[in-house]
Amino acid sequence: MIDIKKLNIKQKINLFKELYKEISSKGINGDTELAHINEFERKLLVQHGGSGTINPETGLPQYFGGGGGGGQSTPDTTTQYVREAPGIEERKIGLMDIAANLTQTPMNIPAIQVAPLGTLEQQGITASGVTGVGQPTVQQGIGALQGAQAAAALDPTSQQFQAYMNPYQTNVLDEIARQGQIQQQALAGQAIRAGAFGGGREGVQQAELQGNILRQQGLAQQQAVNQAMANFQRAQQLQAQTGISTGQVMGQLGAQQQAMAQGDINQLMAAGGLQRQLGQQALEAQRATELQRAYEPYQRVEFLKNIYAAGPTTQSAITQTTQPGTNPLAQAAGAGLGAYATYSALQRQPAAAQTALMTQSAVR
Repeated sequence: MIDIKKLNIKQKINLFKELYKEISSKGINGDTELAHINEFERKLLVQHGGSGTINPETGLPQYFGGGGGGGQSTPDTTTQYVREAPGIEERKIGLMDIAANLTQTPMNIPAIQVAPLGTLEQQGITASGVTGVGQPTVQQGIGALQGAQAAAALDPTSQQFQAYMNPYQTNVLDEIARQGQIQQQALAGQAIRAGAFGGGREGVQQAELQGNILRQQGLAQQQAVNQAMANFQRAQQLQAQTGISTGQVMGQLGAQQQAMAQGDINQLMAAGGLQRQLGQQALEAQRATELQRAYEPYQRVEFLKNIYAAGPTTQSAITQTTQPGTNPLAQAAGAGLGAYATYSALQRQPAAAQTALMTQSAVR
């Protein structure tokens, strides 16, 4: 036995044509067509002489023998059925089946992905966590400034002061004493020659000479101390200036180190951001490609639909018209002509069109 559900539309149509030929051949008294009719059409056939019985072989209603009787006049009726020609209709129905099967297949929609942080961005984030890059250098600068301030406020110790004394100062004092001794000997010689050695005049002269020697030595010592103090102060000032300059330079270097580190971080983040942007674009391009592949079957169906819509369409039509007469004879003749027109129109239509458009099966 044939499983009709497993047949495609073309196979079903071919099977229907064969069954139509076989079943329609079982008609009695010239009935050769199968048709769907409504209640009004059934009554019309009976009124005009149709049998209205059941075909003993097919079990379908039959209306042979109609076409001549009288009866009541019926209202004007015009019925027209328009559809595609069988060949074109089969293709369109097949396209509808393809579309229906396609919509029942789940579509794999790719997930939306976000590109992760790039390697350079990770390095930038790690570097940004390191704070105080230039702090050690700045601390050194601060130490130099503090050292300069402290050095400027200190007085020299005896050991430090001695380091600034003229190392030949002893020679200078010895030379003054030697020159004074020579002068003392000269005064003693003069006193001896004058016969006044050991007298008061010589004593006074010796005392004055000794005072001059001491004054000269004192002046020389004072000059040496003043010179040493000046040298110490100049050295102290130079040390302070050097400390201040060093502190300023170190502070500037620390700030530059911090700025350079920040610049490196910014450069890493910018380059890493570009890497991540390119990675995101690659992910989006991949997703767009997968979406296009998923929708490609639908595009083919749409393309084929447009082809069918723009192509030539051959339509078939069934027209049925009944008109009441003005007297019983004309009424009977008109009814007979209407039934004959219906019969003739049905004979001209393809079997598929006749079967699908009527509303009730009958054998005529």
